[in-house]
Amino acid sequence: MSKVLNFTQKKTLTKNITPYIIAELGSNHNGDMNLAKKLILEAQSAGADCVKFQSWTKNSVFSRHTYDKNYFLKDDYRQREDFSLEEIVEKFSISEKQLLEMKIFCDEVGIDCTSTPFSPKEADFLVEQMESPFIKVASMDCNNYPFLSYLAKKNLPIILSTGLSELYEIDKAVRTIESTGNNQIIILHCIAIYPPKDEEVNLERIRTLQRIYPYPIGFSDHSIGIEIPLASVALGACVIEKHFTLDKNMFGWDHKVSATKEELAQIVIGAKRITSALGEGRVHSIEPDELKSEFRRSIVLKQNINSGQLITTDMIDFKRPGTGIGPEFANIIVGSRAKKSLKADYPITWDDLE
Repeated sequence: MSKVLNFTQKKTLTKNITPYIIAELGSNHNGDMNLAKKLILEAQSAGADCVKFQSWTKNSVFSRHTYDKNYFLKDDYRQREDFSLEEIVEKFSISEKQLLEMKIFCDEVGIDCTSTPFSPKEADFLVEQMESPFIKVASMDCNNYPFLSYLAKKNLPIILSTGLSELYEIDKAVRTIESTGNNQIIILHCIAIYPPKDEEVNLERIRTLQRIYPYPIGFSDHSIGIEIPLASVALGACVIEKHFTLDKNMFGWDHKVSATKEELAQIVIGAKRITSALGEGRVHSIEPDELKSEFRRSIVLKQNINSGQLITTDMIDFKRPGTGIGPEFANIIVGSRAKKSLKADYPITWDDLE
């Protein structure tokens, strides 16, 4: 049975429902489908709801101008001479045939599968052949309004990453999707730095986006470790996207900022606990009466008193257990008379008073 969330129901997504966890495989398969299958199995074993690839070819992501300059993004691959940018992009891409093979494999092991398209052709394949449960839009395309309009017309839920974007760009992206009649939107807070410093993550942006938009808000994480994505759950993130790897030291683009199986499992377990612990906003006591009686105090006397004796303030004290008259009734007890002789240090009951 599919684990796909109903992305159109904000209340269901944001109240007492464990976040949908996407293990972002991206290009961490390094072009090796056997490695991709291992990643899928480990992500499923760790408890992820979905694995996500990135659908691009060397012709859909970089221009010829970039390849001619052979300019890598700022990472470990700049200044390398053992391969060109064009060669590594081609090596790390996943073909339609391979992607469909991974979808079938995911169906067999019981985990959702999708991919981020980088062109209309790739989006068509994603919807028509892979039957993806949703379309994930990369941060780089948040201001690619013609492409967003094309994707939105597929009438699938749109998960929109907002890294690199100013608020007005996010707003225009949302309005562009809405203008097609598609209101199935989830917005992901994202910082497109790999990895960001803690002070750059700005998780409070999740609450800002919640106030602005009537849509569920999630978090696409590029930080190191598990603490920050778990913190996002406490702020109401309904989706967590986290890069996933078998080995942080593996050759490839994103392995260093990716979660291992152990880390992803901790995120899954932690997200469930946090969601359960968030509960509801209503302030009320849930402790059983027996526990209240054990923990709370009763009014007791500091001295023995006789029948008919007046109880004064200096005669009373407050001690456990709470099986007698509670401290909140002290003003009533003071000035009352004992119906019978009472012992010191025993809880007073209403039957003890005239």
